[in-house]
Amino acid sequence: MSGIIRKRTGPAGSRILGVGAYRPMTVVSNADICQRLDSTPEWIESRSGIRSRRFANAEESLGAMAATAAGKALASAGVEVADVGCILVATMSHVIQSPSVATDVAARLGAEKAAAFDISAACAGFCHALAIASDMVLAGSARHVLVIGAERMSDIIDPHDRSTAFLFGDGAGAIVVGPSETAGIGPVVWGSAPSARDAIAHDRSYLDWRDNPELPWPTMRMAGQRVFRWASWQMAPVARAALDEAGITANDLVAFVPHQANIRIINVLCRVLALPGTVTVARDIEVHGNTSGASIPLAMDDILASGQVPSGGLALLIGFGAGLVYAAQVIQLP
Repeated sequence: MSGIIRKRTGPAGSRILGVGAYRPMTVVSNADICQRLDSTPEWIESRSGIRSRRFANAEESLGAMAATAAGKALASAGVEVADVGCILVATMSHVIQSPSVATDVAARLGAEKAAAFDISAACAGFCHALAIASDMVLAGSARHVLVIGAERMSDIIDPHDRSTAFLFGDGAGAIVVGPSETAGIGPVVWGSAPSARDAIAHDRSYLDWRDNPELPWPTMRMAGQRVFRWASWQMAPVARAALDEAGITANDLVAFVPHQANIRIINVLCRVLALPGTVTVARDIEVHGNTSGASIPLAMDDILASGQVPSGGLALLIGFGAGLVYAAQVIQLP
């Protein structure tokens, strides 16, 4: 049997064309958290760097937040909804098994013909989705891809759990990935450490809860010190590898946008990577907490909107989380 398969041809490069964000209206302070948790605002800030976070209300669903952030990213990029070939949503807090959040976003935006699906890679999900989107553009599978990180972490944490209740917040961040004459998204460096997958995990399955409704609602649990050690010391080599794959050094960066897990992890990574003082380090965690898959695009939006970094500069992104999974790449800021 013989045949001819026409190969799609893509552009020379891909890049991020625009960024958008949605932050829920309700601000939750450390003092608010301590009303349900045996702790103090000072202890929370000293352990995590967090002073506040946002929690979504009943009207601020995952789809609503994601679509709003996506609309802002499209406006920033100057791209019409009709020109979007695919919508990718990175999330770990979608408690409805089907349909996907991405199809919800497509319906809200009116993207009737776009491919749409979710990616489950926890706090590293955005970087995974960015890598997939870049490859899609380069391969010619889609000309423009919406990449969204959206989370309602308040739905999947126990407000009385001392290891997680103070860390997480809600929100959504989005970017548009499209064609470029030069490479604006570097090669991804990614992987997993599945032998440690129990370090961040739900305490039971939804089937357990279905079969015995007297059990508590399943919530995410985390072995904090175990995750802290892994992220602080195992992610620096991954970040260095991403710089090497992009053919640059830390001195070429204008920004470092890590997953906003914990301010102490961020500070350790900066020190181990020996980032020069000229590099702006995103610390969105201080006011918005750990928003899991949404944290990197939210932090990117923050440093761009506040004028902390110039358009067109190079930024190093790295995400890491439950699985344990990780991904990093260098990008050119829009």
